[in-house]
Amino acid sequence: MTNPVTVAPTNIKQRRFAELFLLVLAIAISTAGYIAASLGYTNAMPTDLWLVVGVCSALFLTAHLAIRKLAPYADPLLLPLAAFLNLIGLVLIHRLDLADAARAERAGRSIPRADAIAQLTWTAVGIILFVAVLVILRDHRILQRFTYTALVLGVTLLILPLLPFIGTSINGARLWLRVGPLSFQPAEMAKLCLIVFLAGYLVVKRDALATARSRVLGVDLPRGRDLGPLLIAWVASMGVLVFQRDLGTALLFFGLFILLLYVATERRSWLLLGSILFVAGAGLAYFAFGHVQQRFDVWLHPFSDPNGTAFQIVQSLFGLAAGGVLGTGLGLGNPQFVPFAKTDFIMATAGEELGLAGLIVILMIYAVLAQRGFRIAVSARDAFGTLLAGGLSIVIVLQVFIVVGGVTRLIPLTGLTTPFLSYGGSSLVANWIIIALLVRISDGARKPAPPVRPSRDEALTQVVQL
Repeated sequence: MTNPVTVAPTNIKQRRFAELFLLVLAIAISTAGYIAASLGYTNAMPTDLWLVVGVCSALFLTAHLAIRKLAPYADPLLLPLAAFLNLIGLVLIHRLDLADAARAERAGRSIPRADAIAQLTWTAVGIILFVAVLVILRDHRILQRFTYTALVLGVTLLILPLLPFIGTSINGARLWLRVGPLSFQPAEMAKLCLIVFLAGYLVVKRDALATARSRVLGVDLPRGRDLGPLLIAWVASMGVLVFQRDLGTALLFFGLFILLLYVATERRSWLLLGSILFVAGAGLAYFAFGHVQQRFDVWLHPFSDPNGTAFQIVQSLFGLAAGGVLGTGLGLGNPQFVPFAKTDFIMATAGEELGLAGLIVILMIYAVLAQRGFRIAVSARDAFGTLLAGGLSIVIVLQVFIVVGGVTRLIPLTGLTTPFLSYGGSSLVANWIIIALLVRISDGARKPAPPVRPSRDEALTQVVQL
C-alpha cells in the first residue's frame, strides 16, 4: 500500500474555496442550459426557473457546508463533479418534459407532471442522505464490522421485488417495490451492501485467495472454504437477478466481483476465470431466455426490424447521427422520439442535442470522477478503505460503460440507468451515498496523522533529562 496523502491545514481553505467555485460554475452552466432548453423548444423562459435554481443552490451549498464541517480534508472535486452530472440530468429531463407537455396539449390531454421536479425532489433526498452518511459514519472502517450483515441485507433487498403485493413488474422485469404511489428499485441499494461485504471479506481472506491450492482447467484456485462464501454470494445474487430478468444488473455485479477479486489478490488468473465464466454465462443465457436472444438479434441486426423490436436502438442511432459533432442545440432536436429517453437512453438525448462534443465532456467528467475515486483507493490508509473505494469507483465505471455501450451499439442493450443523469430516484439516491462514502474515505486518507504520544518509559526518561 502506498503512503497516505496528507493535506496541510493551511491548504484546507483553498481546497474548500475551489470546491465552492466549481459548484457555482456547475449551477451557472446548468442554469444556462435550463433556459436554453425552454427557449429552444417553446421560445419562452421556463416558469419554474427560480424555483429550480434556488432549490439546487440551497441543496449543494448545504452539501458543501457539510463537507467543510464534517470532512474538511476530503477531495474537493467529488461534490462538484457529481453535482454537475446531476444538474445536467435535470436539464435533459426538463427538455423532455417540454416535449411531453406539447404532445399532451396537441392530443387534448392534461399536461403530465414534470419529471424534472420529481427528479429535483429525489436530488433533495440524495443530498439529505449524503449529509446523513457524513454525520453518522465518522470512520469508514466501522462498516467492516458489518461484513456478513451487509451480505444478508443485500441478498434480502434483491429478493424483495419477488414478494407478492409489494413487488411489481415494469417492462417485463420484476425489479421494483411499490408502496402506494411510490416505487423503488432495491437492487441499487443492494449493490452498496455487496460492495461492503466484498471489501470486508477480501481484507481478511485476500492472502488465502491469492494462494493456489488446486488447479482446474489451467486456473489456480484457493481452498474451498475460502472461496465458498464468495461463491455463495455470487450465485445468490446472480440467481435472483436472472430470475428477475435483470441481466444488466447481473452483468454489473459479475464485473464487480471479478475486478475486486483481482484488485485484492493481484492475480490475473481471476480475470481469465471471469472471462471464461462470462462467455459461458452469456451463451447459456442466450439459449435459455427468449428476451436475451431478442436483444442479441437487435444488437446484431437493428435495421432488419426498425419499426418493431429494434425501434428504440434505431431511433437512438438516428438521433446521435442528427446531433453530429456540435449537436442540434438544446430544445432543437427530437430526442422524444426515442422510447425511455429519460431513463435508459438519456445519453442518446445528450448526444443528439449536445453532439459528440457534449458527450465527450460528459464522459470526461465521469472519467475524472472515477480517477478521483481510484486515487482515493490508492491513498487510503487501510486495506478495507482501499477495497471499498475501489469497489465504489468500479461500479460507476462499469455502469457508464454498459449504458454508453448499449446506446451506441457497442454491446447489447441491458436496461441500466446512467449514474446521476437518468431519471429515477433509486439510482440517484444510491449514487449520492457512493459519493458520501468516497468523501469520508478521502477525508481519512488526507487527514494528518495524530501525533504519536510517547510511552510511559520515554516520558519518564524525558522528565529525568530535564
